[in-house]
Amino acid sequence: MARGNYCWYNGKIFAVEEAKVSLFTHGLHYGVGAFEGIRAYKQKKGGGAVFRLKEHIARLLESCKILDLKIPYSIDDLCSASIATCKKNGFEECYIRPIVFTADGPLGVHPGANPPVDVAVLNWEWGSYLGDKGVNEGARLKISSFVRPHVNSAMTKGKITGQYVNGVMAKREAIAAGYDEALMLDADGFLTEGTGENLFIIRDGAVKTTPLTSILNGITRQTVIQYLKTKGISVTETRFTRDELWCADEVFLTGTAAEITPVREIDGRLIGAGKPGPITATIRRDYSDIVRGNLPEYGKGWLTPIA
Repeated sequence: MARGNYCWYNGKIFAVEEAKVSLFTHGLHYGVGAFEGIRAYKQKKGGGAVFRLKEHIARLLESCKILDLKIPYSIDDLCSASIATCKKNGFEECYIRPIVFTADGPLGVHPGANPPVDVAVLNWEWGSYLGDKGVNEGARLKISSFVRPHVNSAMTKGKITGQYVNGVMAKREAIAAGYDEALMLDADGFLTEGTGENLFIIRDGAVKTTPLTSILNGITRQTVIQYLKTKGISVTETRFTRDELWCADEVFLTGTAAEITPVREIDGRLIGAGKPGPITATIRRDYSDIVRGNLPEYGKGWLTPIA
């Protein structure tokens, strides 16, 4: 994982080692911050482009609104910062991490009426999030003993730094048990999502995904739903249980980091034939083409050139 040597920090490009964060940073102590995960891809026509950059930055600002963090940058400012950071690091294909957090200020739980806020953008090169084997052969998942927080205990529509402790615990549990990823149930026992991915199931040609009630509204999730609609395949957003999940013909995960990752096994039970299914394989192939500009008929305006 090659990290970029430069970052954008509070309006300027710095060498990463020069971008200093105080140990008195409120967000470090209390997890008050928001972030995004965005990918840039090499394009068929040459150069690189960021996939659905504006949608990601809009969601970042929504997360800041949920936290009542006021930042002096617009969507256009942060889009430009993301592109500038990629260019400075010489990346055409990379992962982009904008992050906003309460800065050095009062260190009680209450950060003050109008707390100082730091904003940064980082880059690094990142391959398959769940590994090449998981992408090619299908990932192995475990239903976690950790429950997705209730919508009134965690703001599930925000990509909020401190809330990811729940996912970190679930992921560590799954890895320790020999799995690739964890799936989270809600307080009522219905599936929600993975620790960093949205969840889809297919049975008898019908596609379902978990509802937005207690999950993050994933940009890749939105992309897949729109793509399937153009193919004449509707997606039902509904709650479902672990036994319905086990009996699915195909299961796959979506996310900026995970992209489209097929699932071959859950809780020791093979999904379908125990290998990536045909619908998932088609979605994965076409998604890879869409983000690299090979299928320009999908998503006009989804690709922002790094130029």
